[in-house]
Amino acid sequence: MLRNWFIKGKGLILGLVLVFAFNQSCTDLEEQYFSELTEDNFPTTEEQFIAALGATYTSLYGWASHNSIFSLQEVSSDEIMIPQRGNDWFDGGQWLRVNRHEQNKNEEAVNNGWNYLYGGVNNCNRVIDLFTNLVAEGKVPADQAASFIAEVKVLRALFYYWLMDAYGNVPIVTSFATAEPNPANKTRAEVYAFIDGELETNVPLLEKKKDGSTYARMNYYAGKALQAKLYLNAGVYKGSPEWAKAIAACDEVINSGAFSLESDYFNNFNTKNDGSNENIFVIPYDEINAQGFNLAQMTLHYQSQFTYNLQQQPWNGYCTEQEFYNSYSDDDKRKGVYGNSSIRGNFVAGPQFGSDGARLTDSSAEAADPDGPELTFTPEVNALEPNALRQAGARVGKFEYAKGATPNLSNDFPIFRYSDVLLMKAEAQWQQGDGAGSLALVNQIRARAGVAALAALTPEDLLAERGREFFYEGWRRQDLIRFGKFDDPWIFKPASDACKTLFPIPANQIAANPNLTQNPCY
Repeated sequence: MLRNWFIKGKGLILGLVLVFAFNQSCTDLEEQYFSELTEDNFPTTEEQFIAALGATYTSLYGWASHNSIFSLQEVSSDEIMIPQRGNDWFDGGQWLRVNRHEQNKNEEAVNNGWNYLYGGVNNCNRVIDLFTNLVAEGKVPADQAASFIAEVKVLRALFYYWLMDAYGNVPIVTSFATAEPNPANKTRAEVYAFIDGELETNVPLLEKKKDGSTYARMNYYAGKALQAKLYLNAGVYKGSPEWAKAIAACDEVINSGAFSLESDYFNNFNTKNDGSNENIFVIPYDEINAQGFNLAQMTLHYQSQFTYNLQQQPWNGYCTEQEFYNSYSDDDKRKGVYGNSSIRGNFVAGPQFGSDGARLTDSSAEAADPDGPELTFTPEVNALEPNALRQAGARVGKFEYAKGATPNLSNDFPIFRYSDVLLMKAEAQWQQGDGAGSLALVNQIRARAGVAALAALTPEDLLAERGREFFYEGWRRQDLIRFGKFDDPWIFKPASDACKTLFPIPANQIAANPNLTQNPCY
């Protein structure tokens, strides 16, 4: 499989001992240990350099699991909720608060997200220091190491991008060996400038090819997609838009001819999706070698175990907001068909059946459930808390659930897709006054979805199309913020304060580092 290079990287053929700890903060850098290199085991070949990169990429595995940064991104948006279903999923009220934008600095997920992202930064810093020192000691030629150092710096820029997007004012730490013990926050504009400079310097040094050797790695086009995201949100991050730069970055990907839209939208989310010609950068999950993608557990009902013959019972948590589900027309291929699980859709909704075709029942269904014990996922959710019905809410069906799947799925998770590049360019063009060019790009996406072309575009159209296309890919929160809709009320959520567009700096981090300053509102 195309992910094999990555698994070899995890095997660390150099003999390096890399111990990964995902619970470190940026002020407690001693929790990980890299063994001393000797003259016999430092990298000299391309394959050995790639193996040494394993520490940086395995840091990504926690992205799609529960109770960290991805959960915060999704549950704070209008597309996903985790209702309290009686005794299930109260979790100290954390997800109810995040859904209403009432989160506080003590939330477990807020601290987990910070640790996850700085864990990635720290591992990148370790490898950058390693390669830089080898060059300084004359053990490796500078030109041989340059592209690998650039690759890790671009991956580190992705972690910093997520940090800036979620927490705003964060410390910038660029060395593991010489890091300040208690670094202070930088302003969001300063973090933006740092990321921008890192990408401008290092993306041109990356490989301009798309094949098995660059799959799931930061190549030139993944770097350009990250630049496009940065520039698309520049107005939010630094107070002044960069629409022209966003278009230019998108054009680098589009004009390469290396990517195209898959004819079937769901090819990008299959269990074996490493052949997608649309996915630009992915996290290559594997049920054995690269665990952490727990979606089936997070969203499906307990009885759904018998629909997919899952090896463990799901948790009956994450579901879709009703208004978001209804934003799809019934002829939209991305939506799926209510009650027909044989047709793939972004949602699992309607009556549910076992793998043998028998109707599933929930013997613990509430007496108030109008559907009775027969398992039916209704788009309507009766309440956020305290007694949301066990069957309420369409479930996430976007990613294929392989028959007999373990709790860890093997679907590679797309971070950047070609369709996103097209819609980023469309938005930037629209902002620049090019309505015709923007409309043509949006209608490309709509044509694949089987819905009628739009005759003209409004900001509402652009936001809605991004929502329908990128459901459960982690972009909805920032899209709502960019379009000025994040503070709006929606079902079960009142209007929220503008300062809640940032998550708080975790209380645990401020306790460990007195030089950190809390974000406004918290």
